[in-house]
Amino acid sequence: MSLLEPRLITKKVLSWALYDWANSAFALSVMAVLFPLALGSYWNSNHDHLTSTFNLGWVTFASSLVVFLSAPVLGVLADKGGYRRQFLFLFSMIGALATIGLGLISQDDLFIALCFYLIASVGFYSSIIFYDSLLVDVTKPKNFSFVSNFGYSLGYLGGAVLLALHLWMFNSPQTFGFVLAKDVFSFAFISVGIWWMIFLLPAIFFIPETSKSKELSNNSIRDTYKKLKLTFKKIKQYRNIVIFLVAYWLYIGGVTTVIFMAVNFGQRLGFNDNDLVLALLISNFIGFPATFLYGLFAHHLGAKKGLYLALFAYIGVCLWAIQMTEIKEFYILSFIIGIFQGASQGLSRSIYASIIPMNNSGEFFGFYSMVTKFANVIGPALVAIAATVSNDPKWVLISLIPMFIIGSFILSFVKISNKELD
Repeated sequence: MSLLEPRLITKKVLSWALYDWANSAFALSVMAVLFPLALGSYWNSNHDHLTSTFNLGWVTFASSLVVFLSAPVLGVLADKGGYRRQFLFLFSMIGALATIGLGLISQDDLFIALCFYLIASVGFYSSIIFYDSLLVDVTKPKNFSFVSNFGYSLGYLGGAVLLALHLWMFNSPQTFGFVLAKDVFSFAFISVGIWWMIFLLPAIFFIPETSKSKELSNNSIRDTYKKLKLTFKKIKQYRNIVIFLVAYWLYIGGVTTVIFMAVNFGQRLGFNDNDLVLALLISNFIGFPATFLYGLFAHHLGAKKGLYLALFAYIGVCLWAIQMTEIKEFYILSFIIGIFQGASQGLSRSIYASIIPMNNSGEFFGFYSMVTKFANVIGPALVAIAATVSNDPKWVLISLIPMFIIGSFILSFVKISNKELD
């Protein structure tokens, strides 16, 4: 299939993928860099580093718990009336406005900052449920692999572009007319919120929902909980979906831990913070073309085979990092991760979309989001156990390797009816 074939990248596909461009600014700029920095040097300037880590850990846990508990309910409710776009808009606006709020509060408002970040994170993760579920409305099943990866690729580019601008502002504030660091923080948070809202609009205006259920009734909330109870029973009948979710739960926990622990791992090896942030940027800039091309590759090779390759690459990254001693190796590994991190996430989404009932995509992607959040607990738990056993940070990576191996093995039992995705 030609890369330029109009049926592959339509207005609907581009509008859908642009939401990845929109929300990745929050994921990369705010979650990975701005908020942790501001928490340690601005809102938490009178406390020690341990306190800021404690606060960040608890607010992250709280947002994960909220989404974990609400995701299946939100998915069922959205499917019931075909309101996935409306829910996408609602939670995106909640997240974007809370992010703007972070740029408007003073240095003494630590508690308010934590509350705004909690709200923004819940908005971000909840919006992803409805964004993912709209994949089935923008393209045909045979194109899921390419389109899913196309979304992730735009996300990496969008997030990296805005983060690069923010880092330029911090390194040269006078160039942009800023005098104090707090002014840069304020502008950065506000710019992320505005960016998020602007690039949300194409998805809202140009994606028609084709998979709808019946209209909402006056007893929608009560009916939703009944439907959720039935879904828990029903999902047991979908053996294929259960097998995939177990495999996904294992390997995606390893993927996300590698992504979010990379900087911390580099710090423990004594690498410079500037090098670590630059490596993070490189990884995301590489992620744009790599994930896009990987989607084309998987479109022809098969999503499952492409996912195996990505997971084996992560095993290789862990084995190499165990022996890493120089910063240049960290840069090389960041480059490799940039190639495969979007692929592992994008292909997982496309495989899942191909095996679930399309008329209940919101409901099933609610479970997908719940499993994703639960998976984020495994990696950090293994990291904590490894850190308790040994002060050597390399044990952290050793503890992740079984997650990739076992996850890949279980994935082999997943059956995909669409041969182009197998």
